[in-house]
Amino acid sequence: LAGPDDFVARVGADDFGFLQSISGNTLPPADLADRIVTALGAPFEFGGKDAACGASVGVTLYPFDATEDERLMQNAELALQQAKQRGGNQFRLFETNMAERTRNHAALDSRLRLAIDRKEFELYYQPQVSSATGQIIGAEALLRWNSPDRGMVSPGEFLPRAEENGMIVPINEWVLMEACREAKSWHRMGLGPIKIGVNLSPIQFQRVNVSALVVKALSATQLDPRCLDLEITENIVMEDSESVVATLRQIAELGATISVDDFGTGYSSLNYIKQFPLDRIKIDQCFIRNMIDNPSDHAIVRTVANLGHSLGLTVVAEGVETEAQANLLKADGCDVMQGYFYGKPMPAADFIAMMRASRKLELTA
Repeated sequence: LAGPDDFVARVGADDFGFLQSISGNTLPPADLADRIVTALGAPFEFGGKDAACGASVGVTLYPFDATEDERLMQNAELALQQAKQRGGNQFRLFETNMAERTRNHAALDSRLRLAIDRKEFELYYQPQVSSATGQIIGAEALLRWNSPDRGMVSPGEFLPRAEENGMIVPINEWVLMEACREAKSWHRMGLGPIKIGVNLSPIQFQRVNVSALVVKALSATQLDPRCLDLEITENIVMEDSESVVATLRQIAELGATISVDDFGTGYSSLNYIKQFPLDRIKIDQCFIRNMIDNPSDHAIVRTVANLGHSLGLTVVAEGVETEAQANLLKADGCDVMQGYFYGKPMPAADFIAMMRASRKLELTA
C-alpha cells in the first residue's frame, strides 16, 4: 500500500505511523485507511497456524487540520482513539471537535470516579404490575446520579460513557448489591415477595464472573433468589454466546430469573433465544408507544406475546402510558405491565409508600 514517496515507522509498542505523500496518482486518505484496515484484518499463516489481527486507524490531513508536526500527531491519536472507542477495526478522520470531546470525556470520567467513591448514586424503582390482578408484583431498579455539583444527572449522559470506560462494572456491582438489600428490607416490612429487576451490562460478562457477583449479593443480603430478576439485552450473546449461556445457566440454577430486555430491537436469532435459560421477555416500548394507531406495531406486540407464551415465558410490556394501551396489551396476553400509567421511576421511600397503599386496598377489597 505504501508508495515510493510514502514513509512508514513504528512510533509505539503497537502504534505505527503512515505518512502519505499526496499526488495526482495516490489514493484519497480515507480510501487508503480503509484498505489498511481491510488488509490487516485478513487472516494469515503464522508458525504453521492460521492467525488474524485487526487495526484501528486515525487520519489527519496537512495543512487542513494543522501544520505543526506535534499537532498533527496529536490529531491522528485523537482520531485513533475515536476509532477504538467505536469498536475498533475501522478508521476515523480527525474532526476539530474531537479535542473538546476528549476533554469532556476526561472531565466526566473524573467526576464518575468521585461519584463512585462518594456514593453519589441511588436507585429509583419503577413498579411492575400483574395484568391479571392489578397488584404490584415487582419493580425495575434504575440508576440515578445525584451530583452535589450538578444535581440529578441524566442516565443518558453518564451511562454510555461508563460503558465505554469500563466504570459500569463497579457501578453495576453496587446496583446489584443495593437492589438486593432494598428488596430484602421490603420483605422484612411485610410487603410481600417483590421481584426486583437489575440490568446487567455486556461489559460485565467480558470482565468479571457475573454468577459469582450474584452469589455474593444474595449471600450478603439473604434475599430469596426467586425475588431477583436479571435483565440482559439481546446483543450480550454476540460476543461469546457459549460463555454467556453457561453463566446464565449458573445463575438460573441459583433460583434467580432472567429476562431479555428491549426484546425485538437487538440482533440475536431465535436460535440464541432458544439456548438461553430465560424466564421473561420484555417487549420494547418503541412498539408499544404507537400500537394503538399503528397496526404493524400492534402485530409485532401480539406476535412477541404469542412467541413468549409458546416458549413458556412470562411476557412483560414496557412503556405503558395509557389505559387504552394497557387494555389492548392485556387482551394480547401480556402478563406484566410497566410504564408511566402505573408509576414513574421513584425513590425507594415513595415506592414503599405506593406498595403499602396497594396492600391496604387489597385488604379492604
